[in-house]
Amino acid sequence: MNEPATSEAERKMQFLYALRSKGVMDARVLTAMEKVDRGAFVTGHFADRAYDDMPLPIACGQTISQPSVVGLMTQALNVQPRDKVLEVGTGSGYQAAILSQLARRVYSVDRHAHLTRPARKLFEEMDVTNITVLTGDGSFGLPELAPFDRIIVTAAAEDPPGPLLAQLRLGGIMVVPVGQSDAVQSLIKVTKLEQGFDYEELLPVRFVPLLEGMGQE
Repeated sequence: MNEPATSEAERKMQFLYALRSKGVMDARVLTAMEKVDRGAFVTGHFADRAYDDMPLPIACGQTISQPSVVGLMTQALNVQPRDKVLEVGTGSGYQAAILSQLARRVYSVDRHAHLTRPARKLFEEMDVTNITVLTGDGSFGLPELAPFDRIIVTAAAEDPPGPLLAQLRLGGIMVVPVGQSDAVQSLIKVTKLEQGFDYEELLPVRFVPLLEGMGQE
């Protein structure tokens, strides 16, 4: 009778081992990723791959990032319990759900209503109350709610977007993939200092491009 529970525990152990083997070592991040079931965010043909360390396609030509990249981005963001976080690119909602375990409040914006609607519904079903999902052009951020302690961008920009840098609190951190969409991209950690910005290159990544404007309904 215990077999399903055992395989579930094994799957979770393998999932966490894969994260650690890729460099996700922060205990709070690992705990958050253990609590949030990636399977809830992967539906259809790819449901059986939900616990593999690989990106998977979702609606609107977007992807759900591979767990190790989610973990490394979250780790680099260094979210604190009182932080207000902006996520640009809701996608499946998986990254926002991880952030919700670590931050006081998460604002997540996506240009595709086809993605924000199911994400909002899923968070309600999961009884996650500290995420606000908005449909809009995330490349301009949410100036009316700025400044933010942390900003995470889950689509690649050619440069760290100026409007988002402007919405970062002094001492705040932004993690963003930078580079041409059809070439090698780098994950960049930007820290806002009194004398400007400090840029740290973290690892090579591949994300969908950050686009301006709204998605098709």
